[in-house]
Amino acid sequence: MNEPLCDNHPQIKICGLTRPEEAAACAAAGANAIGLVFYPPSPRNVTETQARRICDALGPRTATVGVFVNESLDTILEKARRCRLSAVQLHGQEPPELGAQLADAGLAVIRGLYLHGDPPVSAMERYPATAYLVECGGGKLPGGNARTWDWGAARAWAARRPVVIAGGLDPDNVARAIAEAGPAAVDVSSGVEQAPGSKDIRKVTRFIQAVRGCPRSERSGPIFTCNPS
Repeated sequence: MNEPLCDNHPQIKICGLTRPEEAAACAAAGANAIGLVFYPPSPRNVTETQARRICDALGPRTATVGVFVNESLDTILEKARRCRLSAVQLHGQEPPELGAQLADAGLAVIRGLYLHGDPPVSAMERYPATAYLVECGGGKLPGGNARTWDWGAARAWAARRPVVIAGGLDPDNVARAIAEAGPAAVDVSSGVEQAPGSKDIRKVTRFIQAVRGCPRSERSGPIFTCNPS
């Protein structure tokens, strides 16, 4: 069993898990974080029951990140408590103050920003967060929509704040994306799937192996922390 990647590599979040056994396999392969999507229009949406089962299948060294789109503070806090989430990812047009409120409640906050979308990456300073997930935007659903893009466009932002890059990543291009962007972490979903919500663990393993050979930005610190006890 592999340990989660050490601090001299970019951290890895495998997002859009729907099955406990696949989440456990991703963690065993070395993923730092598992992403759970709480957004009904997504094919990777999970119920609270599914999310709790997934979290129960993970050890204490793997972070659990709930992905939300335009939900209220109360809804996010309640799901975080019931599902034992260690972090939340805001992926809609949530107001800046929501991130501060979630941080005050003890949650790590990943703020989604877009090169071509709302909220824009140029507004990073307005959004309190532990880290910023940067992707291109422009798809029909919030998220990367499996589109590759100019990852190097995120490099200037990654030099200033902890940045997670996402969108179009897969085992064959993640090393290039890291070299171009210099992120603190990478986030992948469809690039390691055999079907929406179903991960191909061989692809996950190849993805993680590719990241192991990539140095991490000296400006970034750990983003994903372990589950609350």
